[in-house]
Amino acid sequence: MLAALKSLLGFGPATDYKELLKNGAQIIDVRTKGEFQSGHIKGAINIPLQSLESNLNKIKKDKPVITCCASGMRSASAKGILKSKGFNEVYNGGGWMSLEGKIR
Repeated sequence: MLAALKSLLGFGPATDYKELLKNGAQIIDVRTKGEFQSGHIKGAINIPLQSLESNLNKIKKDKPVITCCASGMRSASAKGILKSKGFNEVYNGGGWMSLEGKIR
């Protein structure tokens, strides 16, 4: 129970995003098109949160998915949507700028 609570609150083991990318993870940036165009992680796929459910075909179900946005709120919502649609390995990468620092 405590482990589940810690994981839910983000206190679980640190996610190795570099390792996930080595294993074929896809980065899904759920910010708006304009936000994405002002700066993003190289190779990220832009699917704004409001259109995520209608664009699931752009995301591979057999590869890990890392969601990101500006602060981590929309990417947390995106993670929930993807998990509910049958994506098993989904990680909330939080804000794209901090995520970019973790994958360099």
